[in-house]
Amino acid sequence: MDIYQFWKDVLEQNADAIREYFDKNAYINWHCTNEHFNVDEFIIANCEYPGDWEGEVERVEKTDDLWITVTHVYPKDRTLSFHVTSFIKIMDDKITAVDEYWADDGMAPKWRLDKQIGVQIK
Repeated sequence: MDIYQFWKDVLEQNADAIREYFDKNAYINWHCTNEHFNVDEFIIANCEYPGDWEGEVERVEKTDDLWITVTHVYPKDRTLSFHVTSFIKIMDDKITAVDEYWADDGMAPKWRLDKQIGVQIK
């Protein structure tokens, strides 16, 4: 499976292509919002989400049947920014499970800024 093409299809909200990556019994968990989806529900949640999206895979780790990706996701107008960490289980070249953690990108909290600790990564 081409993990970069998978993310390209997800970001382009290409429902037909997305479906082909998944085993029919796969599930997707979005832990930050406590949601569990089957493949059809995931495609609705992803492909009917408003707006046009872009992003880039920033990191990929693979061990046995598990892919771990960190992807920067943002709308084309760049008004928002997210990082998603995905644990993607593969069997017979199909996704069987995804556990994702989405985070809003933003400024450090004021109390840390006031302490003048840390520096920006980028």
